[in-house]
This record gives sequence, C-alpha cells and structure tokens, in this order.
Amino acid sequence: MYRTIRILLLAGFIALWSNITMAQDYNPIPVAMPSLMFAPDARGGGMGDIGAATMPDIYSQHWNAAKYPFVSSDAGLSFSYTPWLSKLVSDINLLYASGYWKPGNDNLSAISASLRYFSLGSIDIADMNGEFWQSVSPHELALDVAYSRKLTERFSGAVTLRYIRADYSTGNDETTPGNAFAADIAGYNESYITLGRSEALLGFGVTLSNIGTKISYDGGASSMFLPANLRVGTSFGLPIDGKNSLSFSVDLNKLLVPTPQLPDTNETAEEAQQRIDDYNNISSIGGIFKSLGDAPGGFEEELQEVTWSLGAEYTYNNQFSLRTGYYNENEYKGNRRYFAFGAGFRMKSFQIDAAYLLSTAQSNPLDQTLRLSLGFDIEGIRNLMR
Repeated sequence: MYRTIRILLLAGFIALWSNITMAQDYNPIPVAMPSLMFAPDARGGGMGDIGAATMPDIYSQHWNAAKYPFVSSDAGLSFSYTPWLSKLVSDINLLYASGYWKPGNDNLSAISASLRYFSLGSIDIADMNGEFWQSVSPHELALDVAYSRKLTERFSGAVTLRYIRADYSTGNDETTPGNAFAADIAGYNESYITLGRSEALLGFGVTLSNIGTKISYDGGASSMFLPANLRVGTSFGLPIDGKNSLSFSVDLNKLLVPTPQLPDTNETAEEAQQRIDDYNNISSIGGIFKSLGDAPGGFEEELQEVTWSLGAEYTYNNQFSLRTGYYNENEYKGNRRYFAFGAGFRMKSFQIDAAYLLSTAQSNPLDQTLRLSLGFDIEGIRNLMR
C-alpha cells in the first residue's frame, strides 16, 4: 500500500519537503536522514518546533544540550512518540528516548544521551514474477552522547557526538545500509532582568548540529549531505504573579548544506552531469562554508533558506502548561507552514506533554500530526520511594 509514497520517503524528500510545486524558482536543499531535524518531543513541537533557548528541561538533548546544567533536577528520562505522515500511511513513526545525569554535587556539568528511531514501516517486496518475496523494514537511527558544563554562572557549553545509521535495503545489491558520524556544538546563556518587583528570565541559545561525514546508501558509489544546521534562538520568561507565568520564544534555522544549482535550459547532457558531479563531490566541511553564499538567487535566496518559529507558553503553578506556536518555511524551499498547539501536566516525579500540528499550507501530509511525550524526574521518583 502506498508503495510509490514509500519510495519517495526512502529517498528522504517527502518527509522534509511535503509541498512540492513546479515553480521555476523552487529549489529545496536535499539532505540525507531528514528525520534528524524532526522535533521529537511534544513541548518543543507544541510551540512550533522551538527549543534553542526555551527554559531548560528534560527534552533539551535535541534542541540544545548546553541547557542541562541549568536544570534543577539531578537526573531525568523522557520518551516520545510521533505517528508520522498519519494522513497517508499508518505505520510510519518516530520513537525518541533521552536522558541526562548531573554527576557530583557542584551542579556544573551534565552527561546526556538520546536514541532516535524513525521507522518507515513494512514494505512487501515482490520477485520477478510479481509474487511475494519478502518484507523489509527500512529505518533511520541515531544514537548520541553529550557532555555539557557551566563555563560561567550564566553561560554553558556542550559537545555532542552522534552515530547515524540508515537502512533502506530492499533485498537487492543496489542499496546498502549507510553509516555516518557527526557532532553538535552548543551554547546557552540565561540572565535575569528586573521588571518592577519581578525578575524576568532572558535566554539565548545557539547550536551547530550534525557536523560530520556524508552518508552513502550504495556502498560508497555516491553520498549525500547530512542535515548540518545552525539554530539560533532567544526566549523571554515573564512571571505574572506567584503562580502564573508567560514565556515567548523565537528560533531561526539555516541548513549548512550547499544549494543545488538550477539547470540551464541551454546546457548539454554532459554539462548537466558535470553540474551534478560537482555538487556531489563537495566535502561535508566544504559544504558548510559554501552554503553561506552559494544560492543561485543570491542574498535573497539565502534569506529564503532561513526558517523561523514563534512560540508562547503559559504555565500555572509550575504544573500545568498551555502552548502555541507557528513554524514558517519559504514556499520555494519546502513550504512547511503550520500552527502548533500543546499542553503539559507536571508532577514532582513525572510530566506528560502533547502537541498537535495544524498546517496552513495546502495538501500538507504533516497536517494533524500528534506528538506525545512522557518524562520522569529520577530524583523525584527516588524521593517517593523513600
């Protein structure tokens, strides 16, 4: 069922750019392992995929691991589930688990890790006679470990190391599992501003993510770029009174991947192949620097490659939260545009969060995507058992 859609998914495009138009200037940036960019948790997802500088929490590993030293608890675990493209298929989903631990008593550092598993469901493969041969389960997986530390009272940094594996094998010799390694570098700063009798929290975060090797699905004959990305964000937390608070956040993202050069209507087949070969031969590190100024449309197109998110969160008594946000991607770079809504409930030892996506772009298969997350405060659980 939906075999054509699945083939497109295996190519890594439809999951990231779901509204393809044939406009002359349409020029999205192709990347491997697009699931590395999917918001895995319901808190960030409920604010329009925001998390670079939001208040530090158990879900910080994906957004900015440098926030963990500012988390009040010593350890925590979280699990998230997202049924992906549920309007098209029923067995594609993203599973995500993360956790952190703050060793020692100084609360200056943290060790954190996460496991991401993106399942593309089950595909039935037929033999030459059209008879059932076997079922395969293509998937993408990423495992990472991070170390973060406060460098000053207000600023912390983090380094994340990541192993990546993608297996799209369909039972023939044309596709092989791909493996890659990458790293993140992140920083987070928080300070307080006095407003009347209250102190407002001002956060700033930056993350360079998925900086590493390229990945190949055909035994090294060709390779693709990982979704190297620059994320910059800021947040402003405003206490209303002793029990009510509001926060507002903004995130900006720029893929650090070269932009494909558009074909010339007068180019020959040899020139077209050379253009493609030149793009594929760019190294991963060289591609990062090239991505800052290689868009065919110049500076205007470079700005089109920046996605932005706006989000807000209301919290009552540090227990109940309501969230909303908006995510925007230029129509010529993928056209993902949607509102997000979310809610969360927190006790001393656990929290549960949910988020819902509502697309504003036509024919978006990501419309009505639901995310669910469950978090555990290990210190709180330990106190309950005493």
